[in-house]
Amino acid sequence: MTASHPVLADPPPTVAARPAVDPGRQALNTAMAACYAEGETIRDLADHTRTSYGTVHHGLVNENVTLRPKGSRRNHHRDPAPPLRIGYSMWGPLTSGIPDTPDDSRAYRRGVIDAMQAAGNQVVLLPADCRRLGTGHRYRCDDKLPDLDAIVIEGQWPLPGRNTTVCGHDGHHCDVHRRQELLDHYTHGRRTPTVIWDQARQLPTDDPLRLLPQVRVAENALCPTAGAVTVTVAVPDRLLAQADPAELAQRDRTLPLVYVGDQHERHTAFARYFAPAAAAFKHQVAGNWPTQLAWPHVTFTGRCQYDKAADIHSSALATVLLLPDRYAAAGHLTSQLYEAVTRGCLPLTPADIAVADQITPTELHVHDGADVIAKLRWLQHIQGTREHHYLIAACLLHLRRYRLSTQVGTLLDTLHALTKRAPATSGTSR
Repeated sequence: MTASHPVLADPPPTVAARPAVDPGRQALNTAMAACYAEGETIRDLADHTRTSYGTVHHGLVNENVTLRPKGSRRNHHRDPAPPLRIGYSMWGPLTSGIPDTPDDSRAYRRGVIDAMQAAGNQVVLLPADCRRLGTGHRYRCDDKLPDLDAIVIEGQWPLPGRNTTVCGHDGHHCDVHRRQELLDHYTHGRRTPTVIWDQARQLPTDDPLRLLPQVRVAENALCPTAGAVTVTVAVPDRLLAQADPAELAQRDRTLPLVYVGDQHERHTAFARYFAPAAAAFKHQVAGNWPTQLAWPHVTFTGRCQYDKAADIHSSALATVLLLPDRYAAAGHLTSQLYEAVTRGCLPLTPADIAVADQITPTELHVHDGADVIAKLRWLQHIQGTREHHYLIAACLLHLRRYRLSTQVGTLLDTLHALTKRAPATSGTSR
């Protein structure tokens, strides 16, 4: 027998009309209202969070409440697109790799490639040297110039001593040279549909590549450069599905504050938000911070293996989303966001990040170090309570826009659109 599900009124009731709503519950209710506006249902979201939210106070929502209004875009179905042979040029390892690399997309790169192949496409990795990938993978690899229908090129930039040295020199990485070879052969020479995934906002806004009809730039930013498409950091769907906010709220968290990540233009944000709080709370900073002597009271523990970041976040109550100014201005987040949230580590969010309210609940927004200190004291007070559970749940709901399946869908839609607009010229592989 199919149970009937109560339908939330249109528009949904607002938290503001209810007295004495605690901030955690308010954050969750606000996230639910946003889901309603975007045509989501609690059941849809539960599929991705695998948790029973139970009944929220005042009867606003329960796990079976339908939030999807008629005409929602989620009811729209498209005919399947023809499969493509897609070249993928990446910068960095397929898995956890080594600690001394700025590569951030290794957190989700393998999942993106797997999802593109699961959609019926054939993905060919295009490194400078296939031997550097080792043998612990199952992917097609070609360091020559094979025939392709389309190509995805991750953004790369010069790193002194790593990829700016002479080819063949000890320690040289040929990724920048390989990127140019691929652009010359495919993008310019054969007009192959090309997505340049600028994951670090390194491509100048006036770069001629942006004007080519066979090229589309993808950016992690929620407010991308004109003409670019948003393809954010990609939260593995399974990781989001396994995150249970009730269980996460009950974990023993011995560190009030952590930051996992390298300095890379974050010194200003660090001095404003993190350093003052570090003087008041037990904390840890893991990563490469060359100017750490500027903050002698901060506990820097150096680089850690990528897969150890999860353990650090699991032991911590909160982190701060520290971003370079150029990231903050565009709402460009890194994998730190979901790595923290899916482990129950609450992301205190500088309020000057563009569209911050689309990234995390406003209850976690901060304006300076004093705000960070006040929020941490509040979080310590509610740690392990239902309010803490609701805050984590609200953060998980905010992550829905970052699902890997959504990002791969955008990438493939973009490649197919480029294929229709500018088909590649014929030619033989080399």
